[in-house]
Amino acid sequence: MIKNKESAEHYIWGAGCDGWKLVNDPRLSIIHEKMPPSTCESRHYHELARQFFFILSGVVELEVDGVIYTLSQQEGMEVHAGAPHQIFNRTEEDVESLVISSPRTAGDRVELT
Repeated sequence: MIKNKESAEHYIWGAGCDGWKLVNDPRLSIIHEKMPPSTCESRHYHELARQFFFILSGVVELEVDGVIYTLSQQEGMEVHAGAPHQIFNRTEEDVESLVISSPRTAGDRVELT
């Protein structure tokens, strides 16, 4: 089955960010996300899931275990299970990305303060 943002399950997270579940299998999750300007995700980690963040458009800051990485369009980075992380869009443009997780992150997320 062909999937796109129009046919995928949609949800809203954070302060007006969008997610479209392109693949939603217990072993693999692929989500197309859109982050408006000046938004971020809460700092957290996953007990089992490893993730790969791939930037389709825009620029993000990805903090992983206290180190900040800048990812631009067509760049990506893996985050291993157990690594505290947080993604930020500190720009004035929307950011679109793919977040690939194995296994999927449902029930696997631990929020940090």
